Amino acid sequence: MAGPVFLSGDPAADRRAEFAESLAAAGDLDGACEVMAGALELAPNWSAGWYRLGEWQEKAGRTEAADAAWARCVEIDPADPLGAGPKRDLLRPEPLAESLPPAFVELLFDQYAPRFEQSLVGKLGYRGPQLIMDALRATGFTRAGHALDLGCGTGLMGEYLRPVCGRLDGNDLSARMLAEARRKGVYDRLDKADIARLEIGAERYDLIVAADVFTYVGALEDIIAWCAGSLAETGWLAFTVEKGEDGVTLRDSRRFAHAPDYVRDLLAAAGFAGVSVSEGVMRRDRGTDITSLCIIASRQPHGRLREGDGEARETA
Repeated sequence: MAGPVFLSGDPAADRRAEFAESLAAAGDLDGACEVMAGALELAPNWSAGWYRLGEWQEKAGRTEAADAAWARCVEIDPADPLGAGPKRDLLRPEPLAESLPPAFVELLFDQYAPRFEQSLVGKLGYRGPQLIMDALRATGFTRAGHALDLGCGTGLMGEYLRPVCGRLDGNDLSARMLAEARRKGVYDRLDKADIARLEIGAERYDLIVAADVFTYVGALEDIIAWCAGSLAETGWLAFTVEKGEDGVTLRDSRRFAHAPDYVRDLLAAAGFAGVSVSEGVMRRDRGTDITSLCIIASRQPHGRLREGDGEARETA
């Protein structure tokens, strides 16, 4: 915990928390928990302190104590910017969360923005944009008139889309990620928005792309319905998800995995007639390859984008 967001506001409590951190770093989790509990007696409404206590209690194998600490964290701040709710949910045999708290995702990526590309591409070998573009081209894609990059982040996907789009818009929940994307100059428009709470408007897109975004959404019913309603009649949807085994699964990483059957059934229910699903390694996590699904969906069977302004289409 670093920075003013994570200070308690009580110097004495902060000093105790700093000592607790040193005990935890030395492997004395019991001591760290005891000292942090003392800090929280001084600052009982310090949500970050309760979150940290929950982490140490979990590491020490005391799941009930961890559950209680994270429950207190959410009670203090129901917006849950630290993601205590999902951590608590992972302690249950069957996690109940269907989405992540927007405040948690926003804070996560606001903090991550300055080093995002170096970490994701340089250290984790992220390949989402390449996988999507390869899959699109395999369907015959060449160009779109108006495209939307959902959850655009710093613009990694936008750099791939810009040469093949007449107009490119992007949106993201994190203002700092949007600032990084804006510096690249590849978007015609950028908006701050929570993609899990979008409302269908008058705009219709020829192509909607979401690269490594739905892993932070969880249940996809609402966002897929939004995409279906926001696409042009001959529009295309392209996205990646981490491959799961059954429905929607919350992983220890606090990212969601999605089973292929879940995705196919959802797209069919939303009116997508042409759906292709391919597998590939999109990134690594803690030294392990993460198998992902790359999905290309069209509202017409075997639709194919033609060279041009994105308005003309042909059916194979």
